Amino acid sequence: MPRKKSGMLFEVHPTPAKGKDGKNIVYVKPACARKLSLQAVEDFCNRNHYGLRDGELTMVFNVFIDAAAELMSMGYRIETPIGSFAPKLALKREITDPDKVKNDDVMLDGVDYQPGKRWQKAIGKWLYDGFRKADTPNVQQLMSNQQHLEEALEKSLQGGYATVRSFAYYAQITKYSARKQLEAWTQGANPKLLKTRMGQQFIYTMT
Repeated sequence: MPRKKSGMLFEVHPTPAKGKDGKNIVYVKPACARKLSLQAVEDFCNRNHYGLRDGELTMVFNVFIDAAAELMSMGYRIETPIGSFAPKLALKREITDPDKVKNDDVMLDGVDYQPGKRWQKAIGKWLYDGFRKADTPNVQQLMSNQQHLEEALEKSLQGGYATVRSFAYYAQITKYSARKQLEAWTQGANPKLLKTRMGQQFIYTMT
């Protein structure tokens, strides 16, 4: 059968859960190497005659971010054609009694995004070629290759610290596997890495 040359590239990765045959259940996601900046999207719009002036898309995004941020700081959920956005809150400490929650205990924990049906329908309109499987490495083989993991860690630490996301990218493994390996390097009497919380994520630095 000839190899399919069109359609969205996707990758297959294992999950921690086991199937009836005792093997890891797998999941699929778009090929991670395919990333575009807003400028690249703007250039695409200009090339394909979407009726936008140069810089207009970036300007609209900048205005939306400023306006939506101000409104969300008041607690509003913003409804848009591509979905809705709302502030996500969390507590700084563990509390079991609602009456003991103080103003200073609350913190912003990111933005909740719920995609809209119009957004999904618009994407689906362009998926007439379906999907095609990308050549992805075997995660279990990569996890057993210590030299590969060490080299990926070195690249991930180029900015001074590593994150689960950066290590997963350079090691070509899932975030679950990346977190598991990074945590393993923080254990023992002489750990390789030190784990520190920075904002909403943990960072890993050499000890």
